[in-house]
Amino acid sequence: MDASHVHMIFMISSIMAYIHWNPDGIVFDLGFYALHWYSLFFALGFVLSYVLMRKQFAKVHLPEERLEKLTIYMVLATVIGARLGHCLFYDFDYYSHHVAEMLLPVRFEPTFAFTGYQGLASHGGIFGVMMATILFARNYKISLFWLLDQLSVVGALAGCCIRLGNLMNSEIIGRPATVPWAFVFERVDNVPRHPGQLYEALAYFGIFVLLYVLSRRLHKQPGFIFGLFMVLLFVARFLIEFVKADQSAFEAGMLFNMGQLLSIPFIILGIIIMILKNKPATLEAPQGLSPAEQESHA
Repeated sequence: MDASHVHMIFMISSIMAYIHWNPDGIVFDLGFYALHWYSLFFALGFVLSYVLMRKQFAKVHLPEERLEKLTIYMVLATVIGARLGHCLFYDFDYYSHHVAEMLLPVRFEPTFAFTGYQGLASHGGIFGVMMATILFARNYKISLFWLLDQLSVVGALAGCCIRLGNLMNSEIIGRPATVPWAFVFERVDNVPRHPGQLYEALAYFGIFVLLYVLSRRLHKQPGFIFGLFMVLLFVARFLIEFVKADQSAFEAGMLFNMGQLLSIPFIILGIIIMILKNKPATLEAPQGLSPAEQESHA
């Protein structure tokens, strides 16, 4: 057996030692409807967030009807913001000539096809949520920073769920790696890679646990938890990007990729908010109750 055969056998045995990943992207298919893992985890993130937020709303006597309306705001803001973020920052050359496809789940060229929303950027989603929260707080007279604090805790958990959906779809993969836990994403290639989605999911879950505990034990002014969330989430994102494959071809050769560049303003904003809100908590109520609702909860 010559050296080339030995090398080939060694390479094959090395690849087999890694985690081979090729799950079916569909949970079940009824023929007329197929539930995808990504959709399931995306929905799970909102369901878990709703359950946790309902407890927080109940503590301050905010009616569940408010939470239902907030959920609608958040779902729309997440999808629209994430979609626009992808189109504007990661694939602008294409979508600048196909503007309708930014918001419509279809493709017009080369042939018409229903594609769903292929391409969502988390930075755009979070920006959309921030704008929708400001609008919601103003419309329903609820303390903006109290609301942002609550959303920060569940937002980290929702982010974990979404990244698990990406893992099931074998997307947002990492760079080639030789670590023992490397994944071979068989739908992509046969190269062992960092499981970038899993790294993010674990980081976001850890942030969720930390913020959940601190939000109950740390008595700071409303907004401090939100600032901490921004710093922790986007620092984690910035660091993990170093082991993730580029999302777009134009990122090749860049010192920092688009995900890292977009993370920097969020980190700076988080630091500023933490500094401004690093004061003992006041007894300011979240408000949001009409006079009749206040009387019924008195």
